[in-house]
Amino acid sequence: MTLGVVVPCYRQERFLPRTLAALELALDGRDWCGVLVISAPDGAGELPPLSAHWQVLRPPVTHPLTPGAARNLGFAACGGAWVLFVDADVEVEPGWLERALEMHAGDVSRAGFWGRLEEWFVDGGRERPGVRDMYRIGDAERDSDYLATLAFYRREALERAGGYEPRLNSEEDFELGLRLRRSGFRLSSTGGLAGRHWSGPRPSFSEIGRRWRTGLCFGQGQVLRLYLGRPGLGEHVRRQGLYFAILALWLAAVPAVLLGGARGLATWALAPLALFTLMTVRKRSARLALHALLTWSVHAAGLVVGFARGGPAPPATEGAC
Repeated sequence: MTLGVVVPCYRQERFLPRTLAALELALDGRDWCGVLVISAPDGAGELPPLSAHWQVLRPPVTHPLTPGAARNLGFAACGGAWVLFVDADVEVEPGWLERALEMHAGDVSRAGFWGRLEEWFVDGGRERPGVRDMYRIGDAERDSDYLATLAFYRREALERAGGYEPRLNSEEDFELGLRLRRSGFRLSSTGGLAGRHWSGPRPSFSEIGRRWRTGLCFGQGQVLRLYLGRPGLGEHVRRQGLYFAILALWLAAVPAVLLGGARGLATWALAPLALFTLMTVRKRSARLALHALLTWSVHAAGLVVGFARGGPAPPATEGAC
């Protein structure tokens, strides 16, 4: 059975040698075709040496591709009855693919699967672990609502669903999972370690600005605009409940000032102060509490911007392995 592999490259290329080496090891002895999709108009710098399994797609774009658009281009080019989508900063655990295929390849109701991802940081010259389970999916095999970052899909199921939504700067994984589940397919976690996600030290305040500059904050609003009047809107609204609550918190300052002036504003300010205090106690750090509140606020603002602007137009697919 031929497998396809798609690796979108945008801003994580320093981890690409680790990602490719792990994939070569995990796929050793199998028939497979890999595609690197260069998602940014200025390229990805110098790529590491590539084996004969790989081809490189450099679509002519003036703006970075959305995650869904990059994955769709790779999907159209790589072939394979099953296709692995792995970001350039994810190191696949040796043996995971083989175990996953043995568990699920014969189940035609199964559209795809993933597994537990560990978080690892490169901090200066030091490597250190972060959270043991980034997406809190656990070590037991179970059904999932969606797959993210490391996703292994049956080609037939993904084609029937229409592929990734290319008009979203983020939320594309959950949106695809919703369509697949509504089509009667199942998604699942295999249990056990599937890979390691590498990044610079987090949480960091610079990461908040990067999420805004690259549009990752806008997907929450884009998907709501996309689903207006369509089945599934309620699920997306519930998923963004935290950001709606943060929006309500900040917008409440306006009637507080209009109705109570300075005293009303002072009374309103007790709410964010109480939230900050609660988060400080919970995280045992005022810095981490401030980071969380800023992150939520930026994403809440991004929800509004994304809803107002909508998403970018998708590029045409091209290429063949």
